[in-house]
Amino acid sequence: MVRWLLLIAAVLSEVVATLSLKAALDEPAWYALVVTGYGAAFTFLAAVLRRGTPVGVAYGVWAALGVTLTALGAAVVFDEQLSPAVLAGIVLVVAGVLCVEIGSHRPARRQDEGV
Repeated sequence: MVRWLLLIAAVLSEVVATLSLKAALDEPAWYALVVTGYGAAFTFLAAVLRRGTPVGVAYGVWAALGVTLTALGAAVVFDEQLSPAVLAGIVLVVAGVLCVEIGSHRPARRQDEGV
């Protein structure tokens, strides 16, 4: 449970940093939040990996949620469009990460296999 909370913190930190990067183009004071957000995101992601989450799963979830939440946040905050192609891309990214997550679990080995 702690790993997932840390991963969510990593995602949210990255999304805040990315949205702040767009805001910083017009108001450079936002760069402080950009640096802080990305630093926090990598710190949280490292903590997730330290706790044993496979890197493919951690990075996949981080990237997919990051892309999704950034696109949705940009639509709300900056009035960017969510075209059908963008929405389809989000669905495909999330589906791909689910495949990685499901595929990362090894089937339990039976005792009588001698392995």
